[in-house]
Amino acid sequence: MILVLVFGLVGPVAIVAVYRFVPPPMTWLMIERMVQGHGFDRRWVPLNRISPQLVRSVIGAEDARFCEHHGFDWGAMQKAMAHNEERPGKIRGGSTISQQTAKNVFLWPHRDYVRKGLEAWFTVLIEAIWGKPRILEVYLNSIEWGPGVYGAEAAAQVNFHESAAQLNPAQAARLAAIIPKPLAWKASKPGPYIQKRGGHIAAAAGAIRRDGLADCVLR
Repeated sequence: MILVLVFGLVGPVAIVAVYRFVPPPMTWLMIERMVQGHGFDRRWVPLNRISPQLVRSVIGAEDARFCEHHGFDWGAMQKAMAHNEERPGKIRGGSTISQQTAKNVFLWPHRDYVRKGLEAWFTVLIEAIWGKPRILEVYLNSIEWGPGVYGAEAAAQVNFHESAAQLNPAQAARLAAIIPKPLAWKASKPGPYIQKRGGHIAAAAGAIRRDGLADCVLR
């Protein structure tokens, strides 16, 4: 029992420490998608080779308080719970970018209470060991952006034939817009909803820049 407890505590700390410097390998979701026949395209780039436009767009779309919280946005979680109780057919998530990173990199994609508990533990660890710039760097290099497409560089190349560093505000907003449903929505050929959503995200990205809400990762 003691060995299990020690392994359960030390193991996650050790792997998080390694990933502070080494790009995380394939995630459970990537393996699952490959089994489903979606292929694999991921091109790791450091955060300083990802357009600030995309950084601000993703923060504006997914977690506007990313630089202010310590892994958990309790206000957003409470709002999501209230919304889900009122509209159970249209579930809204309250996860931060830190929580999403912990889930994407270390855990399986399907929801259950065990995974949520581990997600919280890994979130605490990456906040303490990695810090905000590394969390966002790993997030932007790991999330799904289309069938078999992972990370900002692959997403930029596949959708716009541009490097992630060269994305303009409109392209960045459209990539951020499809994060919730990357297998259904397309940044390169956006429908009316994605165009509208992208416009809102572009405005949010402007507010993020104006208010300095991405200063913890953009120096």
